[in-house]
Amino acid sequence: MDQCEDREEGVPPSKSTLCGEHESQTKAQRNPPGPPPSSVSLQSDWSADRPINFKVSAAERGQRSQSAGSSCPSVRSDWSKDDPPDFSGEPGPTRVDQQSSEVPSGQSAQQHQTQLDSIFMLLEDNIITFVKNELKKIQKVLSPDYPECLESQREDDDVERRSSRQAFVKITVDFLRRMKEEELADRLYCKHFPTVCQRNLKSALKKKFQCVFEGIARAGNPTLLNQIYTELYITEGGTAGVNDEHEVRQIETASRKPDRPETTIRQEDIFKASPGRDQPIRTVLTKGVAGIGKTVLTQKYTLDWAEDKANQDIQLIFPFTFRELNVLKEEKFSLVELVHHFFTETKEAGICSFEDFQVVFIFDGLDECRLPLDFHKTTILTDPRKSTSVDVLLINLIRGKLLPSAHLWITTRPAAANQIPPDCVGMVTEVRGFTDPQKEEYFRKRFRDEEQASRIISHIETSRSLHIMCHIPVFCWITATVLEDVLETREGGQLPKTLTEMYIHFLVVQAKVKKVKYDGGAETDPHWSPESRKMMESLEKLAFDQLQKGNLIFYESDLKQCGINISTASVYSGVFTQIFKEERGLYQDKVFCFIHLSVQEFLAALHVHLTFINSGLNLLEEKQKTSQKSETRESADKHFYQSAVNKALQSPNGHLDLFLRFLLGLSLQTNQTLLRGLMSQTGSISGITLATVQYIKEKLSENLSAEKSISLLHCLNELNDRSLVEEIQQSLRSGSLSTDKLSPAQWSALVFILLLSEKDLDVLDLKKYSASEEALLRLLPVVKASNKALLSGCNLSERSCDALSSVLGSQSSSLKELDLSNNDLQDSGVKLLSAGLKSSQCSVETLSLSGCLITEEGCTSLASALSSNPSHLRELDLSYNHPGDSGMKLLSAGLKDPGWRLDTLRVEPAGVRWLRPGLRKYSCQLTIDTNTVNTKLQLSDNNRKVTYMWEVKSYPDHPDRFDVRPQLLCRNGLTGRCYWEVKWRGSVDISVSYRRIRRKGGGDDCWFGRSDQSWSLICSDDGPQSVWHNNRETYISSSSSSSSSSSVSNRVAVYVDCPAGTLSFYRVSSDTLIHLHTFNTTFTQTLYPGFGFTLWSPGSSVSLC
Repeated sequence: MDQCEDREEGVPPSKSTLCGEHESQTKAQRNPPGPPPSSVSLQSDWSADRPINFKVSAAERGQRSQSAGSSCPSVRSDWSKDDPPDFSGEPGPTRVDQQSSEVPSGQSAQQHQTQLDSIFMLLEDNIITFVKNELKKIQKVLSPDYPECLESQREDDDVERRSSRQAFVKITVDFLRRMKEEELADRLYCKHFPTVCQRNLKSALKKKFQCVFEGIARAGNPTLLNQIYTELYITEGGTAGVNDEHEVRQIETASRKPDRPETTIRQEDIFKASPGRDQPIRTVLTKGVAGIGKTVLTQKYTLDWAEDKANQDIQLIFPFTFRELNVLKEEKFSLVELVHHFFTETKEAGICSFEDFQVVFIFDGLDECRLPLDFHKTTILTDPRKSTSVDVLLINLIRGKLLPSAHLWITTRPAAANQIPPDCVGMVTEVRGFTDPQKEEYFRKRFRDEEQASRIISHIETSRSLHIMCHIPVFCWITATVLEDVLETREGGQLPKTLTEMYIHFLVVQAKVKKVKYDGGAETDPHWSPESRKMMESLEKLAFDQLQKGNLIFYESDLKQCGINISTASVYSGVFTQIFKEERGLYQDKVFCFIHLSVQEFLAALHVHLTFINSGLNLLEEKQKTSQKSETRESADKHFYQSAVNKALQSPNGHLDLFLRFLLGLSLQTNQTLLRGLMSQTGSISGITLATVQYIKEKLSENLSAEKSISLLHCLNELNDRSLVEEIQQSLRSGSLSTDKLSPAQWSALVFILLLSEKDLDVLDLKKYSASEEALLRLLPVVKASNKALLSGCNLSERSCDALSSVLGSQSSSLKELDLSNNDLQDSGVKLLSAGLKSSQCSVETLSLSGCLITEEGCTSLASALSSNPSHLRELDLSYNHPGDSGMKLLSAGLKDPGWRLDTLRVEPAGVRWLRPGLRKYSCQLTIDTNTVNTKLQLSDNNRKVTYMWEVKSYPDHPDRFDVRPQLLCRNGLTGRCYWEVKWRGSVDISVSYRRIRRKGGGDDCWFGRSDQSWSLICSDDGPQSVWHNNRETYISSSSSSSSSSSVSNRVAVYVDCPAGTLSFYRVSSDTLIHLHTFNTTFTQTLYPGFGFTLWSPGSSVSLC
C-alpha cells in the first residue's frame, strides 16, 4: 500500500495526500492555539525519564486489543474518530478528561485500575500506529525525488490531527539532531514549518483585517472589508520629497487632476515594475492625505494575500503600524525578535531567519512615527539576530543593509515623506481619493431612497467646498451622517452649505446620540448636558494643544499634558465614538486620535473661539494684548478675527487655512445658534462680520500669493459673502470681463472661479483673458491645474520662464502639454525653463518652443534637462529656430536613445533668418487677385490699395469675381506660418477664406465670416469691433480694440499658423502687437487672404503694408 494511504489503527484515514494543495482554513486557524512546548521540553519529558519503546510484539498488541475490546468502546470511538493524539502540549478535549476521571460510585478501585490499563494499552497501540505511519510519510518527504513540502496536501485534516502531526515533526527533528543527522533535520524543518507558519499567519491576518468599521473604531456593527472596499486610484510618479502644504490645499489640487487610468496601479501590483523599468522594486513609498484610504489599502492587500486571492508568490507578509512601533521606543530587539513579538506564528514555527523567504514588510503611517529616524548617523546593521533599538532596525531595513531580499511598503501623509532618503525608495506612489462618479456611487449606496440620494448629490455638487472635501472617503461618511440627520429631523429644511455648518451639525448629531443612547433622553431634550459639555471642552482643548504640536495621535503622556487621564479618555472614546477614537495595539497599549484631521482642526477652532467669547483670552497671540478700558467689546472682536487672519497669512504653507475657515465661520450668529447649549453666550454681531469681510477684501488687494488669496476667498464663503466671486462670474457670463481693469482681489476671484469650475481644467488659453505676462503670472495656479496650456504669442519673457519652471517642477502640477511658441524667450529663458524640465516631478509630454529665438546654447540646456528626466517628454517642437549643428546633434542623439521617451522632434525650418523677434519674421508679400475684385472696388498704388466706390468699374467678366458683395481675394495660397499687416479707413472686413467661397449673389454664403468657409475681423473708424465665423459674431473687448495712446493707428496684423489651426488678429501700436482674437480650428483647405467692405460705406479703404 502507498505510504499516503496507510491507515492508522483506530484513527480515521486522512482525506488528503501528500501531493495536494494548501490546507483550507479551519476554526482552530481562526482561533489558533497557544504555542506548543519547545523541542527541548519534549526531549526531556519523553527521552530522559521515560524513553518510548517502539518495539512492540504482535502478540502484545493482540492481547491488549482483546482485553480492551468490550470494556470501553465509547472511549475508543471518541479517541480514534474525532480526537487523534495531540502532541502539541495543550490540554486534551474536555469530554475525554471527564470520561477519564469520573468513576461510578459503586465501582471498586480494582475495576477502575483495570479500565485504565485497557485504555492505556489501546492508547499505546494507537500512538505506535500513528508514529509508524507518520515516520513513513516523513521518510517519503525526505527522499531526494520528493519536491513538495510536507504540509502541502493535508487540506482536509482537522485541527487536532494537524496539531498532532506538527508536534510529531518537532519531535522527529529533535531526535534527528540527537542522532547527529543535521542535514536531514534541516531538510525536514524547511519542508514543514514555513508552510505551517504561513498558514497560521494567514489565518491570523484574515481574522484581523476581514472586518472594518467605517469612519469609526469599535462603534456600530463591523463591515466586511471586501464588501465595502472601493478601488482607490494609486498613481505612480513623483519623489519622496516633502509637500508640507496644508492637506486641504492638496485635496483641492488632487480633486482638479483629470483621471488618467493609464497611470494607475492596482494595489496587488504595487511591487511590480512598470514597463521600461530595469531594476526590481524593493521599497514603495505611498503618499496620501489623512483619511484618503492608505491604511485600508494596505489592509486589503494583506487580506487578499491571506485569502489566497493575490500575490501568492509572497510567502510572508508582516504588517506593522508606526503607532505600535512608537510604544517600543525605549526597548531593544533584533529583527527576528521584533517579528516574533508581533507575529507569534513565526516564533511558534521556530523560524529564526527570513533570508530564504519572499517577505513583505508593511509600515503604515510614517507621519505618526515618533522614533528618531536619523539615516545619516545610524550605524550599519546586517545581522537580523542582533538586538538594537527599533529605529536602528527600521533604518537598516529601509536602507537595504538588513534583509536586502525583503520588500517594503511604507505609507505616509505627504508632509512626512522626506523622512525617507530618495535613494532608499524604489517607487513613489500617491493614493487619490474618490472621483466624482465614486462620490455619487457612495451616496447612492448610503441612501437607498432614489429621490433623497439625488437631492443630496445635487446639493453637494452645488457647494464646491463640500464637493471638494468629498474627495476624501471619510468626509463622505461625515457628510452622509449629517445630511441623513438633517433630512430626518428637519423635513424640507435647508441643508448645510459651508464646512463650518457641516461640522457644527456633525457635532450636534454626536451630542444627540449621547443624550438618547447613553443618557436615556428623548429626541426633543436639550442635546448638551453639563457632563457632555465638560467632555467636549476637554476634547476641544486636547485638539488645540496637540494641533499646535503637530500631533494627530495621542499616547498616555500626551493626554496627561492636557489634563486627561487614560481612563477618562477611554470614556470619551466610548461616548463620542464618531469624533474621538481609541485604538489598542499589541498587548493593549492604548492610542487615541480624532477620526480625521479636519475634525481636530474644527474642535481646535471651537476651543479658541469659546475661550475668547467666555474670557476674552486670545489663544492665538503668544503675548496677550493688554485690554484698554476704553476698548469696546466690538473693537476687541474685530481685533480677534483680524489677528487670526494675519496669523494664518504668516504661515508659509497654509497650515492654519482650514482652522481659520472654521474660526471665522463660528463668528456667524446663525452658526452659534446651532451650538446653543454648548456655548453659554454668543459673541458676534453683523457689524463684526461685515468688518471681517472688509478686512479680508483689503488683504486680497495686497498682491498675496495665489494660494493665500484662494484661502481668503474660502473664508469669505464661510462668512456667506460671495459678492466678489459673483461679480467676476457675471462679467464672464456676459463676455464683458476686461482683465486690464481687474484689481488684485478680482484677479484672485477669477483664479478661484477657474479652479473651482465644474468643467475639467483641460485647456487654458491665455489669450482668452489677456495675451500678457501679467496675466500669466496671475493665472499661474490655473496653469498648474490645467492639462494643456496655450501660451503662444503672449509676449512672454525670461520672467515667465522662471515662473513656469516652478510649475513644471511642482509635484502638484497636472500640466501635460505646454505651447510657448512665438514668444521671444531666447536661450536665457530656455535655460530657466530647463531647470523645471529636469525635475523628476515634471511630467510634461508635449512642449512647443517653435519660433522662440533659440540657438545651439538653448538646445544644449534642453538636452541636458532631458538627459536628467528622460521618461516623460514625447514631443518637442523647435522649428523656426537656429539650433546649429551641435544643437541638432545633441537632440538627434537623444531621439535615438532608447532611454529617452522622446519620439517626435521637429527642427525644420531652421536657420539664422528665424532669429528675428516677434511675428514679423513670418511676413509674406500679398498680391491681389484682380479676377476676384468686385466692380465697385478701385485698385490703386500699384494694386496695393483698395477703395470702395459708388461708381462701377469696368472689369472683364470672370467666374471668380464677386458680383454683388464688395470683396476680393489675394492670389497667395497660405501654407505654414504667414503674417501681414494692413491699414484701413472706414468700415472694412479683413479676412481669410477658402477658395471655394461662393462669388455669385448677395447671400450669407458669399459674405466673409457668414459661413464656415471664411473668418473675418470687422473694423470701423472707432477701431476693431468684432470677429465673425460661420455667421456667429464675437465682440472684441474695448480695452483691446481701442487705446488712448496717440501711437495707435488704424493698422491691424493677421497671423496664420496653418498646421496648428490658429488664426490671430492684432492691433498694431508702434512696434507692439495688441492681441484682439484668436480662432482655434483645423483648416481643411488652403487659405487665401481677403478684404471686404460694409455695404453703403463708400470711401472706405484697405492698404497692404
